[in-house]
Amino acid sequence: MRDTFVKTLIELAKEDKNIELLTGDLGFGVLKPFWETLPDQFTDAGIAEQNMTTVAAGMALEGKTVFTYSIGNFPTLRCLEQIRNDCTYHNANVKIVCVGGGLVYGSLGMSHHATEDLAIMRALPDMVVMAPGDSVEAAEATKAITAHQGTCYLRLGRGGEKRIHKSIPDFKIGKAIKIADRRKETGHNIALFSAGAILDEVCEARAELEEKGIGVIQYSFPTVKPIDCEVIMGCVKTADAVFTVEEHNIVGGFGSAVAEVMAGAGTGTPLYRLGLNDEYCTKVGSQQYLRNEYGISAGKIVEYISNKLDG
Repeated sequence: MRDTFVKTLIELAKEDKNIELLTGDLGFGVLKPFWETLPDQFTDAGIAEQNMTTVAAGMALEGKTVFTYSIGNFPTLRCLEQIRNDCTYHNANVKIVCVGGGLVYGSLGMSHHATEDLAIMRALPDMVVMAPGDSVEAAEATKAITAHQGTCYLRLGRGGEKRIHKSIPDFKIGKAIKIADRRKETGHNIALFSAGAILDEVCEARAELEEKGIGVIQYSFPTVKPIDCEVIMGCVKTADAVFTVEEHNIVGGFGSAVAEVMAGAGTGTPLYRLGLNDEYCTKVGSQQYLRNEYGISAGKIVEYISNKLDG
């Protein structure tokens, strides 16, 4: 995803000299093509994310479209006050990019796990929150937030994520993307929603659920805010249950956004949220290992859904 983001941003920045990229003294192996191609549109702000964000806000208020780039929680939680007071309050055209959302940096411990970012970013007024599921969604999300006036958050994986889509011709901020509709005439039919790079696990889980005879309507939600209420309510009408999956705390994140829509509409369809169960990840290991430990690997998703439907 991150390489796709940089490649896409380079092409956009070649056409628009007002696009600027700021980094917090990291990502040089990934960002090198950008600064070599467009050195006058790149700034290393140093290990000072608060300053980076305030500089970005100032540049944006002078007419620039500014991307800030760092890993995990560094461009979000470390500089939350600056994002709130300098960016979103002024509707500044700043695009905050997190590389390594969720448990990507699993071996570095909880300080590098971005598992509360979606909840915190979507609580800020007028903030657009994007969490693409694969490289194709990442490219389209980059284009979309560049064109959008205002502060946006883009949560990316690290790299090597499985490509799910061939193309997305009608990508729009606030619209979910249908992955599959395998409803059955008899037996259980569920809606399976996800946001972010956990999409590959969810696709694998869907295939296993189908083999078990369970009908699945699957959507990827690259936009967490504004959430696609129309898709949610359309699925609720035909599904026996809705399941959300996110590499994030279940409190306040993507599943909570879906819950708010369903509760506001007064639906009686049950909702089950899969993610970190309001806890920090206290284990150390690869992303795949931690996904399994915290119940969001493909196998654990299938096991959880099967148990709920059988119960």
